[in-house]
Amino acid sequence: MIGAHTPSSVMANPNPGDHIRNVRKRLGLTLSELGSRTGLAVSTLSKLEKGNVSLSYDKLMLLSRGLGVDMAELLSDGPGARPAPGGAGRRVVHRAGEGQAVETKSYQQVYLASELLNKRFTPIVVEVLARTVEAFKAEFGDLIRHPGEEFAYVLEGEVAFHSDLYAPVLLKAGDSIYFDSEMGHAYLKAADGPCRLVATCAPRHGQGETLAHQFLEVSQRQAVEPAKPRRPAVKSKAKTTRR
Repeated sequence: MIGAHTPSSVMANPNPGDHIRNVRKRLGLTLSELGSRTGLAVSTLSKLEKGNVSLSYDKLMLLSRGLGVDMAELLSDGPGARPAPGGAGRRVVHRAGEGQAVETKSYQQVYLASELLNKRFTPIVVEVLARTVEAFKAEFGDLIRHPGEEFAYVLEGEVAFHSDLYAPVLLKAGDSIYFDSEMGHAYLKAADGPCRLVATCAPRHGQGETLAHQFLEVSQRQAVEPAKPRRPAVKSKAKTTRR
């Protein structure tokens, strides 16, 4: 993990904003155009690229869909990123301390297997830092929500899981939770000492990348198809009677 638990190798590239900017420019998109595709404000996108605003999983998913690329491409520019047709025969090994670090005030996250494209789920090791819902919302604006399902297993410490549909639940080392991630949610630190969990996030029915490509195809089609001419409005003539 990050900090006292993680070797410096995981900190080699802590700012995915550089990768997001590279992908956007490669596709020839302006910040305004990307904002239209993702629903994120231009000012937010600019801060994300500069590493001046917290990058959460839901924002990564929006960017992935808006850019029409695999989420892994937003985490690493490594030439080893590979889709492997059908996903057959792929393998990736991460040694302790390896992975793509994404840091926020509430979480310190390490995305694993980030060099593999078209994964069915995204594995993340998380150190939970935020202690209150107020501190969490102050950073992200609200509870986090994203399409799909999520599973978390507590490695050490105590985690308070908050959601907008259920009362908070306390999870201790060895406990786990599986939930629909469309539901607003947050992991909070509930005890002193290290608080770590491993989580996996998956688009529902494995349609995340399919939706991303459909989004891109629709956007490209709209850009090249000429707008259909509108028929001029026909003004009705009022009948007048002469007396």
